[in-house]
Amino acid sequence: MTDVAVTNTGHSSLQGVRSIAADWSSDQRAFKNVPWGKAMMWIFLLSDTFVFSVFLIGYMTVRMSTTVPWPNPSEVFALEIGGQHIPLILIAIMTFVLISSSGTMAMAVNCGYRRYRRATAILLVVTALLGATFVSMQAFEWTKLISEGVRPWANPWGAPQFGSTFFMITGFHGTHVTIGVIFLLIVARKVWRGDYDRGAPGFFTSRKGNYESVEIMGLYWHFVDLVWVFIFALFYLW
Repeated sequence: MTDVAVTNTGHSSLQGVRSIAADWSSDQRAFKNVPWGKAMMWIFLLSDTFVFSVFLIGYMTVRMSTTVPWPNPSEVFALEIGGQHIPLILIAIMTFVLISSSGTMAMAVNCGYRRYRRATAILLVVTALLGATFVSMQAFEWTKLISEGVRPWANPWGAPQFGSTFFMITGFHGTHVTIGVIFLLIVARKVWRGDYDRGAPGFFTSRKGNYESVEIMGLYWHFVDLVWVFIFALFYLW
């Protein structure tokens, strides 16, 4: 009986090891067909999610813990147009422009799948122009606040942390949009020249390019737009 029990225990252990090996192998098979560039972009976006999450959680913590009155966003981010005081008008336009760019980016990816070379390139350029418009309006917003006395260490309307959190979060996001615009133009140029149809070497490496780069740019651009939705809700509407 003892020998039988030992044999059964050893058999169960062997099956457990085989089960773990099978699970690992299935993971390998599952990720084997994932393109290298797309997997790297997902890893980058995951790490970037942590960074933006830390920034936004830090901002919420500072805002809830400060005893000094926090500036009213409707007043701080208002514009005087035609003698009318319009709150958040610039931010609303910026949000509309950036969300619209997600639509043109999705259309570009769709055209890329279908290998519509000219349509893909044009939609990528339109997306880049919308992104550049967003950054330009953000620069105007920064200039306006700086001229009104807002600094990373102080602001004339209350809590000094307002300036530091505003410049840090919107600046980090604006940097992402600017980098995205640059790479959109690079990818658009390659699509327009037909590099992906010929399998020409990549921008930084000798790897052959393909329309998958358009989809990877789409992942990045949609992520940047999604982050802005959280910034808009937490910083401008709260």
